[in-house]
Amino acid sequence: MLLGAIEAGGTKFICAVADKNLQLLERISLPTTTPTETLAAVFAFFEPHQLDALAIGSFGPIDVNEVSPTYGSILATPKIAWQQFDLLGTLKRHFQIPIAFTTDVNAAAFGELKRGAARGKHSCVYLTVGTGIGGGVVMNDQLLHGFSHPEMGHILVKHHPDDAFAGVCPYHGDCLEGLAAGPAIAARFQQAATTLPPEHEAWDIEAFYLAQAAVNYTLTLSPEKIIFGGGVMKQSQLYPKMRHYFNELMNGYVNTPPLDQYLVYCELGDDAGITGALLLAKETLV
Repeated sequence: MLLGAIEAGGTKFICAVADKNLQLLERISLPTTTPTETLAAVFAFFEPHQLDALAIGSFGPIDVNEVSPTYGSILATPKIAWQQFDLLGTLKRHFQIPIAFTTDVNAAAFGELKRGAARGKHSCVYLTVGTGIGGGVVMNDQLLHGFSHPEMGHILVKHHPDDAFAGVCPYHGDCLEGLAAGPAIAARFQQAATTLPPEHEAWDIEAFYLAQAAVNYTLTLSPEKIIFGGGVMKQSQLYPKMRHYFNELMNGYVNTPPLDQYLVYCELGDDAGITGALLLAKETLV
C-alpha cells in the first residue's frame, strides 16, 4: 500500500509518499505558483508511485461541503490565480483513487491527535499562529465540518486594557487574527515578533488574546486538548502567561485538565499537516 499526501500552502506545496505504516519514502517541497504549474510539478512527483489513496490539506477558504456545487474548490483566497479553482476535482481526474480533502489546519489537528500532542485522546483543537491564524478541530476522532470548515482565527475578542491597536484584518479589523497574528504584532510594535525580547510587553498582550480564544474554544467545544503551532507560538514565554490569563478569564466556571497539559505546543511541529494528511489518506481505505 502506498499513501500520498499534499499539504497545499499559499507559498509551497509539500508532497509525500509513505507506506501503510506511514514510513516516509519520499518528500518534496514545491513553490506555489499558478494552478497549472504547481499541479504539473505535483503530478510529476507522484508519477513514479502507484498510489492507493491520497489526501490533501489545503490553504483556504475551501469548500468542504460535499453537497455543494463547488465542493472541493478553493474559494475567496487572496491568491487570485487560485480563486474558485476546483482543486479536488482536478486531482480526482488525474489520480482516479480515493482522495480525502480538508483544510491544512484540520489535517494538522488530525496528525497531532493520532501521532502528536493529543495522541490517546479523541478530540483536540489545533491553532496555528503565524502570518495568519487558523484552527482545526477533531471531535470523536472525526474532523469537524459543517456547511463550511472552522474559521477560528476570526473570532471576536475584547481588547487588552493596554492595547488600543485597531487590528490588521481586512474583514474584521480587531478579530483574533487582526490583533494576534504575526503581522499584527509587527504593525503594533514596528518590528517582527521574532526580534522582540522575551520580556517585551508584546507577549503579555499576545497571551491575553490567545487565552481568550482558548476559553472560547473550551466553552463551545470542550476539547480534550488545545494545541498551538506556527511561528509565533515558538515563544516559550507565551505559555505561562496564556495559562494565567486562561485561568483568570475562566474564573472557575469549567474544570479543565491541568493547564500545563491542556494548553500545549504541538509535538509534530512543521510535520503536523503532512502527517495528518497521510493518516487521512489511509482512512479512505478502511
